[in-house]
Amino acid sequence: MSRFLEKVVVITGAGSGIGAASSKRFASEGATVVLVGRTREKLETTLLALPKGEHLIAPCDVSDSVQVKQLAELVEQTYGRVDVLVNNAGSVVQGKIHEVAVEDWKKLMGADLDGVFHCVHYFMPSLLKTQGNVVNTSSVSGLGGDWGMSVYNAAKGGVTNFTRALAMDYGADGVRVNAICPGFTLTDLTEDMKDNQELLNKFYDRIPLQRAGQAEDIASAIAFIASDDARYITGVNLPVDGGLTASNGQPKQA
Repeated sequence: MSRFLEKVVVITGAGSGIGAASSKRFASEGATVVLVGRTREKLETTLLALPKGEHLIAPCDVSDSVQVKQLAELVEQTYGRVDVLVNNAGSVVQGKIHEVAVEDWKKLMGADLDGVFHCVHYFMPSLLKTQGNVVNTSSVSGLGGDWGMSVYNAAKGGVTNFTRALAMDYGADGVRVNAICPGFTLTDLTEDMKDNQELLNKFYDRIPLQRAGQAEDIASAIAFIASDDARYITGVNLPVDGGLTASNGQPKQA
C-alpha cells in the first residue's frame, strides 16, 4: 500500500514501542516521517529500521511548549507542510492518589496531556492548510478506570474527551481528529510484565482474543484511521484491545 505518498507525518514518542512501529508503518506506505522523542539515540535506532527516505530526527520534550513551538517551526521550514500528527508520547504512574508524589502527577500530565495540547496547538495551522488529521494515543484507561492508576486514568481521560472536542471544532475546516485506545500491549512500558505468567494469565482471562497486543497491531489501526480509508471518521476513540472493552465487567461463569 502507498496511502501516504508525499505526506509528512509527525510522530511523537517515536523512539520505541507504538511510536517506533507507527513510524515504520507510515514510512512503508510512502510517508516522510518526522521522528520526535526525548532521546536522540532511540530515534536513530528507529530511523535505521525505516525504508530510505527524507525522514527527520527531531529530539523534543513535548511537555515543554517552547520546544514544541521550535519543532513545529523546524518542520514547516524543512517540509512546508504537515499532513498527519500522531500524538503518541506518554508514560505511566501507578499508585493510589495519596501515595503519588505531586511531582509525579505533574510529570505525567506534562507528557501525556499537556504534550498533546502543545503539539495540536502549534501544528494545527499547518494541518488546516493541508486539511490533515490528528491521531492521539489514548488508552482503554481513558475509557474506564483502573485500580491503582488514577493519575494515568485522569490523563488519558483528558485525551479522550479532548479528541472529541477537537473533532467538533475543526471538522468544518476539513481536519479530522481521532484517538486510538490500546488495551494491554507489549511495549517498553510493559517490559517488566512479560515474564510474569500469572499476571499475564489474568489479563488474557479478560481479553476475548486471549493475547496481548503487539505494537504493530496498534500501528496498523493508527495508519488506518489517519488514511483516506477513514475519511468520514472523526471524533472517535477506537479501542484496539482484543475485545477487552466488549465486556460488562462480570467474570466468566464457564
